[in-house]
Amino acid sequence: MSARPPHAGPGRNPPPGGAAAEDKDDLGRLYTIGELACELQITTRAIRFYEAKGLIAPLRRGAQRSYSRRDRARLMLILRGKNLGFTLEEVAQYLKLYDADPSQIAQTQMLLGRIELAIEDLQVKRADLDRTLKELKRIRAQCVEHLGGGNTQAARAKCKG
Repeated sequence: MSARPPHAGPGRNPPPGGAAAEDKDDLGRLYTIGELACELQITTRAIRFYEAKGLIAPLRRGAQRSYSRRDRARLMLILRGKNLGFTLEEVAQYLKLYDADPSQIAQTQMLLGRIELAIEDLQVKRADLDRTLKELKRIRAQCVEHLGGGNTQAARAKCKG
């Protein structure tokens, strides 16, 4: 669930002037809620929801919100966690560790434990699906056989209806 700047991905060339130059230029960059919503392909309402939950804390100038690079990175972590099936509470815990542990050891250990649980859960679901598919195919074969087994397409249509 780590957030990396877009230029830091494998196979991508750093921007002209090097990554350090871009990071230095963008350090104070602020984003509007609309910019983040567009970039991250989420609604402004979702961003305000994460703010209300205390997961991000934009600067406020009157009624206008200004989001820092930190807020952007946190939103990326929130969305990654959500896509991986983390609960909002787990994401919040992860973000607290992210802030508290510069070495990111505790954060990485928590992530690893959560990933192990998710893999186990998905393997159980896969086994359940395989079992269900096998049973459905067995029942389908019985239906086809019961209907005479001749024209399997017609037999399947009759069995479905």
